Amino acid sequence: MTDRWLVVVDPQAIFAAPDSPWGSPTFPAAMANIRRLADAFGDRVIVTRWLPTADRTTAWGDYFAAWPFADVPAGDPLYALVPDAAGLSPHPTLDLPTFGKWGPELERITGRAPHLVLCGVSTDCCVISTALPAADAGAHVEIAADACAGSTAENHTAALHVLGLYPPQIAVTDTAAVLSER
Repeated sequence: MTDRWLVVVDPQAIFAAPDSPWGSPTFPAAMANIRRLADAFGDRVIVTRWLPTADRTTAWGDYFAAWPFADVPAGDPLYALVPDAAGLSPHPTLDLPTFGKWGPELERITGRAPHLVLCGVSTDCCVISTALPAADAGAHVEIAADACAGSTAENHTAALHVLGLYPPQIAVTDTAAVLSER
């Protein structure tokens, strides 16, 4: 996968567990494709985790008031990576208290204006929030749609539609197409 980086967005228990209010019904299928992609990308894989912000004086205070189940310390098992995400990357997990993962921390790893392949959860929150600022910063972004999981099937489709409005900076594709690119 030469110059491309795979960014696996937030493969965490809070988004995977069927009994979690934020659990994605398509997480298991997406995770199977994430594993295929990570195997192909080797050491060019970054895994991110969303962790709660400690600053409740901002809009995050309202957010956690609306979602009290998630207002737990960052070390809570809700925020752990799912077992299938173990070993996806040789790099440390990039932990950020923001939906979007593009920023100076990720840029330091991937370089300026990288070619990113995004996958993970949720398509309609953290994936789209990573893709748009990365594209604004000059990155080439591919979304491996079948390696992403939305909060619902409808929201996944809606997010992919929005992401599809940003060519050529953002391209919506699938696992097979990404793997065929050499």
